[in-house]
Amino acid sequence: MRLLALSFLMIILTASIVYSQGTGSDKQAVNTTASSTNGRDTETAVVDVTNPVTGQTWMDRNLGASRVAASSTDSEAYGDLYQWGRAADGHQKRDSDTTSTLSRSDQPGHGNFILAHNEPNDWRSPQNDNLWQGINGVNNPCPSGYRLPTESEWDSERQSWARNDAIGALASPLKLPLTGVRRSTGSLFNVGSGGYYWSSTVTGSSTRYLLFSSNGAGMLTGSRVSGGSVRCIKD
Repeated sequence: MRLLALSFLMIILTASIVYSQGTGSDKQAVNTTASSTNGRDTETAVVDVTNPVTGQTWMDRNLGASRVAASSTDSEAYGDLYQWGRAADGHQKRDSDTTSTLSRSDQPGHGNFILAHNEPNDWRSPQNDNLWQGINGVNNPCPSGYRLPTESEWDSERQSWARNDAIGALASPLKLPLTGVRRSTGSLFNVGSGGYYWSSTVTGSSTRYLLFSSNGAGMLTGSRVSGGSVRCIKD
């Protein structure tokens, strides 16, 4: 446990977001293509995958991904990188423009990735802890019937993996790839070597996310300005 804790400390010093997944046999059921308004994703195909260990049903790919991951470094399966609490307004695209002007409201009114270099490292000022909370939560980017998972739901998936690392994440029913993260500077980091997946859980001025790499996996705390992956869970 001490070695694992030290490993995570090294990751925290160089990264800022989280990921998670689950294992076991899976069953898939094609539904529809995500299409909706009010800031929800309108592009990602909606296909269900169920983890028989946890009993939870998820989308089988990340928001913005064109397919299920064929490998941990499958770029077509990486998907978009969302700032915590923001809707699908265009900022989540990996090459979206940036701005240093913080938003005073829940909807900035543009699709730029908002940079923030000072505490509390949030794209919104003042902060709003009530974003992404549940299926009807403000700015929920998931298709109708889906939402952001909580920290405990992510951790249950992680604990069902055969291995507590990137190999276990890919082998799980969710087939989670190493998406990387978009930092507060707007630059991409750890693409192909770290998986960063947001939860809806708030802690202080930060939020919880799932992180995994070749060294291990677990739930960590990250700043809301970072751009992380979104995998939606069925409500």
